[in-house]
Amino acid sequence: MIAVAEGTQTRTLGIDLAIYGLSAAFAAITAATSTLLPHRAWGAVATAGYAVAAIAVVVQLVRRRWGTRERALVAAFAFAATALLPMVIQAVQRANGRTDRAQEEVVVVEHGGERLLEHGTPYLSSDTIATLPPGEQLLGYLPYQPGMALFGLPRAAAGDAWWTDARIWFAVVTIAALALAIRQLQWGPALLRALQLGTVIPLVPLTLSTGGDDIPVLSLCLLALALCATRRYGAAGIAVGLAAALKLFAWPVVAVLLVHALTAGRRPAARLAAGAIGLPAAALLPAVLVDATAFVDNVIRFPLGEGVVTSPAQSPFPGYLIAENLPGGRAIAAALLAAAAVAIAVWLARRPPRTAAAAAAVCGYGLLAAILLMPSTRFGYLLYPVAFLAWVPALRRPA
Repeated sequence: MIAVAEGTQTRTLGIDLAIYGLSAAFAAITAATSTLLPHRAWGAVATAGYAVAAIAVVVQLVRRRWGTRERALVAAFAFAATALLPMVIQAVQRANGRTDRAQEEVVVVEHGGERLLEHGTPYLSSDTIATLPPGEQLLGYLPYQPGMALFGLPRAAAGDAWWTDARIWFAVVTIAALALAIRQLQWGPALLRALQLGTVIPLVPLTLSTGGDDIPVLSLCLLALALCATRRYGAAGIAVGLAAALKLFAWPVVAVLLVHALTAGRRPAARLAAGAIGLPAAALLPAVLVDATAFVDNVIRFPLGEGVVTSPAQSPFPGYLIAENLPGGRAIAAALLAAAAVAIAVWLARRPPRTAAAAAAVCGYGLLAAILLMPSTRFGYLLYPVAFLAWVPALRRPA
């Protein structure tokens, strides 16, 4: 029995070593070859962080220190060294005048915060954006829900300090949401592995350090799933409602969680719906009342390719390739995306997810299909299905 246990622990640490080692290689390649300067800066710092984490795992293997606590300490170090440290370095450098230390998403969110503070809406209409200089037109769009502009308020109110960088506040919300999620679930190897895949693999640290707007959305969705696992449906509705007030990517999660809550009864579903639907509606109403046309131009028309400029989200997934290379490609890609949505709806109707783990699986596979079939998408969006599917085993063990 001891030999079997040691063999299992050795394999577990072997997976840890593979995660950190391959991530170090990815970071090194990014530092050497990326055409995006914030990505290169991330890679230069993250390579060392991943390498140290990999060395720590080797030491654990040699000394046979393979407890969950020791592994968790290495994972926490890896997240701090590959996500938080490079993010703070880039924020400080940007505050000191470097203009190549943030992706466009950060600037867009901060501009949205400025407009929200001054005009009551974070959006500009396409007619107004068309009057901007060509180099500023893309930054004039805010293709997110109104709540995302709140992350831009610190910079709008306090000026260009490192701590007012929107990424700092993305990280604060992310860490708070994950800390609350951990408290809902049973601590152990399954949860630790889920956290590794949701915070340490390069998709997450790279995104958080350079752009970051998807990470708080994802972490709030993971919190909502964890709260559903403990049947705290009202709190789950607040968590996923906050996510849906930030970005459309959370809306499919809202739909899945509503179906899941219905399997527990009408009252749990009503408690979840109050926050899941009420919060996005409350965030949306002021922007629509101030300028409904600007909201439609930013959140609906621009992602569909009908803006003054086109979205730079052009990763070569099937939906993008079909849209760009086939006659009537955009219509074909839209039809395939709609067909996938109908298939998932039928799946939910015939086999509604009765557990939070099943709901996470539906979210993971559903968003994977959507990301692959969307005409405009990014490689980084894959962090959503990866994190949801990694969360499944942990959700089977509520606290």
